[in-house]
Amino acid sequence: MNWWDDALHRATAEVLLAGALAGLIGVHVVLRRLSFFSMALTHATFPGVVAASIIGVNIIVGGAIAGTIVALGVATLSRRRGQNTAAATGVMLSGGFALGAGLVASQSGFSRDLASFLVGSILTVSPQNLITTAVALVVVAVVLLACARPLRYSGFDRAGAQAAGYATGVWDVVLLLVIQVAVVTIVPAIGTILALALVVAPAAAARQWSHRLGVITALAVTLGALSGLGGLYASSRWDVAAGASITLTATAVLALSSVLSRLFRSTPTVTARPRAVSA
Repeated sequence: MNWWDDALHRATAEVLLAGALAGLIGVHVVLRRLSFFSMALTHATFPGVVAASIIGVNIIVGGAIAGTIVALGVATLSRRRGQNTAAATGVMLSGGFALGAGLVASQSGFSRDLASFLVGSILTVSPQNLITTAVALVVVAVVLLACARPLRYSGFDRAGAQAAGYATGVWDVVLLLVIQVAVVTIVPAIGTILALALVVAPAAAARQWSHRLGVITALAVTLGALSGLGGLYASSRWDVAAGASITLTATAVLALSSVLSRLFRSTPTVTARPRAVSA
């Protein structure tokens, strides 16, 4: 039997790739406090994947279109005077999810497939899904590496970035679109509701151990992949839903990391680390 023909083999490869991708982009989500935006993005992709399923096209295409609209919409609304990002994000979250629910209600008998959109279906990923996730991981890594300097300045020293000639608004949009690519890619495996935990938890856990961006990123990618792998093992071992198991594993990693890092910092021989994040 071909390696790709085994559903568990494909699921294992997918959780490793998706976990690494989520951890990679999660660093920027956590450090720039974009968790609420990411939650809105995961929910707002819902109408895109539902519409794509109804008309018979790849759900990643539908999610990508919906996610791009949300990212650009948030960026546009948040730049208007008197309108903050949180308010704009909240509107897009509610509107997007309501549109998805409306599309589901309009299709008789379609609700039976709703769970796979909301909580993912890791055991049904195809070789094409694996290729898509691998390509997305490479693209996101290349973009973040190539644009590391302007993204870092725009996020942590906005005034300095503007003084240096960087178009901070443009780089904000670039980051939002990169987040959108990562989120849409992992939604088929993890689901629109549960994807946020895999994005945020490994990065937040990694942040407990270092103030250097390179170290945080490496730890987040590792913890993301291990969370996916551990969640998949727990799912097969105790026969629980894979998406929920992966989410709970990522949450447990964050909780354990928080406890251990506090114990480590409380040791007299260890000095407190600065809060600022450096390259």
